[in-house]
Formats: sequence, C-alpha cells, structure tokens
Amino acid sequence: MNATISPSILNCDIANLRGELTKIAGADIAHVDVMDNHFVPNLSWGLPVAEAVVKSGILPVDAHLMIEDPDRWAPQYAEVGCESVTFHAEAAAAPLRLARELHRIGARAGLALKPATDIAPFVDILNEFDMILIMTVEPGFGGQSFIEQMIPKIERTRTAINAAGLQVSIQVDGGISRATIERAAEAGADNFVAGSAVFRADDAHREVESCANSPTPTRTDRTGFRAAGTRSRSGRPFSFIADTPRMVRPSVAQWHTSTPGSVKVRTGGDSPRPALTERGRLSR
Repeated sequence: MNATISPSILNCDIANLRGELTKIAGADIAHVDVMDNHFVPNLSWGLPVAEAVVKSGILPVDAHLMIEDPDRWAPQYAEVGCESVTFHAEAAAAPLRLARELHRIGARAGLALKPATDIAPFVDILNEFDMILIMTVEPGFGGQSFIEQMIPKIERTRTAINAAGLQVSIQVDGGISRATIERAAEAGADNFVAGSAVFRADDAHREVESCANSPTPTRTDRTGFRAAGTRSRSGRPFSFIADTPRMVRPSVAQWHTSTPGSVKVRTGGDSPRPALTERGRLSR
C-alpha cells in the first residue's frame, strides 16, 4: 500500500516516551501534536517534547502546531530537527513567507485547515507546500469521530493539486482508523494520522500494520503522486518525500547535518529543500 501512517503521540504515556515510540517504530513518522490552550482549548506539550522525540532517533517527526503565532514558533521546530512542520492557516499571519522559511531551514512545510476552512483561498499557493492537512475533527482533543462532510473537501483539494500539476500530499487527522482510512484514501488522502486507534489498541505495532494494510488506491492510480523510492523501516514510502517539478535537490556541499536531527544550511544553494534518505533523514 502506498500510504503514510503517522501515529499521533497525543494519547501515549508521555512518562514512558521512548517505550511508546518503540511500540510504533514500524510506522513511517511520529506525529507530534502541539497545543497551546489558546488556538485550541487544550494544552499538550511544546518544543522540548518534539525535540526529545527527534533525539530518540526512533522515528522522524511530523510536528502539527495547533498554536497561535506560528510565524514566530514554527521555525524553531524545524531548527531542532522536525522533518515536517505543519501550521494552521487560521493562525498564520504570512503563510507563504512561513513556508519558505521552513524550507530554508530544511524542513517540509504543511498547511493545516480546520473543518470549516475551505481550501479555495489557498489554491494559488499550493506549490509552496509539501502537504495539506485536512482536519477531519475539530482540533484540540483526541478520540473524536471522523466528520464525514470532510470527504468532499479532500476531493476538492486533490482535484486542485492535480489540476496544478503538483505532487502535494494530503494528510487527514481526526477519527482515523481502519474503518475510515479507505474512505479518506478514495477521496485523495495519502497520509493518515492515527492516534487513539493506535495507542488504545491492545497491540500498537499490529494496529499500525493493520492501518497500513487497509485497502486503499495506490497513489499513482488515485492522485498522480509519484514516490521518490525512499522507504521507511516498514517498507512504505514517505508521502512527503517526492521529486516535485518545482524542487531541485541541493548538493551535499550545500546541506549537512552537525548533530542528530539538526539541520544546518550552507549558503550558495539554488534550492530551499534538502535531499532525504531512508526514514526522511537529510543526506550526507
């Protein structure tokens, strides 16, 4: 199956972070939900926990920032080594500028939309993003039911991406389980955030594999998305590591890593995006 499974650690036992990450080590990437109790009515954790997950080295990190003022805070998540940083359209003052800043630092940029936020105002800047996150619940709490009315929104987003000739991933977050993955995939999603379904299962590892093996259309059949051939430890390609028409991969001389999970940028490069290798790590 050509899909990315991104277990959210929101429902994990944070006191046993390494053990909980080990449970989902067969997934593609760890989804870290950051909440500030202002943008959403819940408080989770922030930069130190995201950095701890990065430093564990078990999985790359997909940071989902449900916070106010992401223009200020999002770059810091890229700087500590998060492979992908997603911020909310409703909270960003300058989403295009922020996406470019995340790329400059070396992270992938994602744009998140609450259920009531339409994709239409952002169609003209889709090429600035690697991923669009469509919330299939109201953000703030885990364990909610999938909002079926989001299916047409996923379809419209995929149609806009394909019409523009882009290779942008669509992530869905909220009420995602084996029961809902197939419907979201048929609509055009290729990246699935499963939190409660994974960590409340008797066997989190087996649940990740079950989600990954849910019947879905292949990306090339449904979305026109071509994977770059890079695969995770579980053997599934990352949906956000694609060779896109707008991307020129820089040379090793332009990018390097100094400490595990951190990204340093050398000047003189003609591309804002790094080449990625196994598990989404920057190439050396």
